[in-house]
Amino acid sequence: MATATATACFLSPPATRSPKFTCSSTLATQPDSAKKRLLSLIADQDRGLRTQRDPAALSSIVAAIDAVAALGRGAVTTGPSLSATWRLLWTTEKEQLYIIENARWFGTAAGDVLQVIDVEKKALNNVITFPPDGVFFVRSGIEIASPQRVNFRV
Repeated sequence: MATATATACFLSPPATRSPKFTCSSTLATQPDSAKKRLLSLIADQDRGLRTQRDPAALSSIVAAIDAVAALGRGAVTTGPSLSATWRLLWTTEKEQLYIIENARWFGTAAGDVLQVIDVEKKALNNVITFPPDGVFFVRSGIEIASPQRVNFRV
């Protein structure tokens, strides 16, 4: 069993249905506001490459991640809705950042960085694309540790 302390932000594909109603209370908009703040903080961080050299940015981003997590406290985040293809927006994971930063050594640039999760099959695949047709692929497994925590197995 491997454990990691890296932090990452992923964005799932857009939902296929729109909500049936909207709510305008301040409490209802807190998650959207916290998410927008986080997305704003990571927007110029080149998936985490710039953050490695900026402790203040790292601290702000981690605080924003904690704020989003606090709003979801008590929610089940390890159920079937976790099964999806997620696009990496930001990470502190050193190996992924190394590959992203050094893709130029192979005459290319890193494209999308994806994580494909299948809760039912207990599978997790990390995929780094290198346009036009290259890919770095790591297959691993997962186990549900709690209603909000998934551990990966190598």
